[in-house]
Amino acid sequence: MARGISIKSAEDIGMARRAGGLAAEVLGMVAPYVVPGVSTETLDRICRDHIVNVQGAIPANVGYLGYPKTILTSVNQVVCHGIPSPDRILKKGDIINIDVAVIKDGWFGDTSRMYFVGAPSVLARRLVETTYEAMLAGIRQVKPGATLGDIGHAIQSVAHREHFSVVREYCGHGIGQVYHEELQVLHYGRRGEGLKLEPGMVFTIEPMLNAGKRETKQLPDGWTVVTKDRSLSAQWEHMVAVTPEGYDVLTAWPGGTGAYAPV
Repeated sequence: MARGISIKSAEDIGMARRAGGLAAEVLGMVAPYVVPGVSTETLDRICRDHIVNVQGAIPANVGYLGYPKTILTSVNQVVCHGIPSPDRILKKGDIINIDVAVIKDGWFGDTSRMYFVGAPSVLARRLVETTYEAMLAGIRQVKPGATLGDIGHAIQSVAHREHFSVVREYCGHGIGQVYHEELQVLHYGRRGEGLKLEPGMVFTIEPMLNAGKRETKQLPDGWTVVTKDRSLSAQWEHMVAVTPEGYDVLTAWPGGTGAYAPV
């Protein structure tokens, strides 16, 4: 442990990569089902069946702090933590974030990505693509001696360039044999400020950008978070390890992400 932060060995990182790879596989597997007319409940069932019956893994979200489902499905103005429902039917033009976490041999894998349901609006596409670019900008800051502020500043700079806002209430986190470990990765900040990174640290980078103002509110279900001004929101997430040379993405998506630049 360094400053209360868990430092992983090469073997530990290998275990985290295995779990992260399974989580990424789920996001690739479910992609063909993200179409107009499908319910988010159906997507949840498909993901749970794959995790349990194909991967032989454990859905990490089920029962976590009382959460009832396998995945989180955040559509349009939902910032994060959307609960799958048989009543939430996807329609053309929607954007959706699917967030999945699995446990394999005691290690957690956690990742999320955006999907277009049919053709998106110009604004929706720009928001989703900018959020992806912002995540990559944050990841590319990761190296020994860099700071958490470097990551946040890089993300914030991309968002503000496109006149989007950065959600501040939710952040990335340390992860390993514990789902949410000590170490918070803010998606805004100043260069050179905050904790210095060391080899063996493992954490998520998962920026949430809003097309409107950054303020959010939680719905009465105790989970779903939406933009206060009802503007669109987007999020992408990877697990990253700090290496002696820089960074290693532990949740690389099988087959990449189509038109999106590689990490």
